[in-house]
Amino acid sequence: MKFEHKLMFNNFRKEDFKPVINLLNKKNPVLTQSKSVKKFEQNWSKWLGVKHSIFVNSGASANYLSIFILREMVGSGEIIVPSLTWVSDIASVILNGFKPIFVDVNPSNLGMNEEQIFKKINKKTKAVFVTHVLGFNSLSQKLLNELKKKKITLIEDVCESHGATFKNKKLGTFGLMSNFSFYYAHHMSTIEGGMISTNNSKVYEMARMLRSHGMLREIESNKLKAYYKKKNKSLNSDFIFMMPGFNMRNNEIGALIGINQLKRLNSNNQKRKKNYKLFLSRIDKAKFRTDFDINGSCNYAFTLIMKNKNFSNRRKLENTMKKNNIEFRKGMAGGGNQLMQPYMKKYKDKFQKHNFKEVNHIHDFGYYIGNYPDLKEYKIKKICDILNSSF
Repeated sequence: MKFEHKLMFNNFRKEDFKPVINLLNKKNPVLTQSKSVKKFEQNWSKWLGVKHSIFVNSGASANYLSIFILREMVGSGEIIVPSLTWVSDIASVILNGFKPIFVDVNPSNLGMNEEQIFKKINKKTKAVFVTHVLGFNSLSQKLLNELKKKKITLIEDVCESHGATFKNKKLGTFGLMSNFSFYYAHHMSTIEGGMISTNNSKVYEMARMLRSHGMLREIESNKLKAYYKKKNKSLNSDFIFMMPGFNMRNNEIGALIGINQLKRLNSNNQKRKKNYKLFLSRIDKAKFRTDFDINGSCNYAFTLIMKNKNFSNRRKLENTMKKNNIEFRKGMAGGGNQLMQPYMKKYKDKFQKHNFKEVNHIHDFGYYIGNYPDLKEYKIKKICDILNSSF
């Protein structure tokens, strides 16, 4: 049999679609945002351990709305961001009028270098936007203490790290807001979709309005509704637009799939953790980095970072993976160093790319390959044997 290893396999099961089929078989099904969306939000909040969650159409939308809300609350300024992340994190900062301040990578968890964060905090700093890359925790008590001391907002991107923890508490519960993605390749999927989670009631109501054109009727506080309806008596109470919002809603189909997938998320995550530990124990430590801090991690992918800078060996590794049908993504999260992307050209004079040593190494010599619950032990060993013999 031809050997192959896909980036993701079987992230949907037939059982995920049974509720959808039942819905579609109804005489007059409601498919747009309705009761199932609300139920999914409640179930997710309970699983995560927060008061509120808002289901949106993508993790990128969750990123954008979070930074939009931050701007409404604190005004413009600077946001410290990772150089290794997905494009929508940086785009949400730029498009909302903030200045992104980049820091290099901590090689032990692929998150931000904390010492660089501390050095770059100033009076203009409004937030630190952390990305928990590929299932790793990027928080520390020192970072949390420093942000609390200086009254700087923490926002968490947990799109790639569902179920990962810090001090036995799930990531996504530490910041003012946290963002999740339910894209196909992630820990669980709603086809396309994302979630904003928060313990802050003001953030929650703002996110609900912004998700749906800025409409007052979307908020849950009857007291606030009554207050603003009274102030706007000349308007149709069903169409009072409090903010310049968007249409970033999701639908009942995605919600039903999410409700079902959430039921097995914990058990699937345990399998992923077991797989990752086996992978790290079998991969050649002389050729690839294995000294990651995996305490609390929950990795949906195997991180493959060459130890040494060697372009000849890189070619051999890539050719070996292609020859053996091992699907991979180069550069890790978001394709590597975001500072090298074309959309960042206008900032070229403001940032010195050569000062980002760690992310540049990952950009050139870092990869990830699939880690999914159905992956068998023998196949992980086979993959490691192939990779170890590549150069």
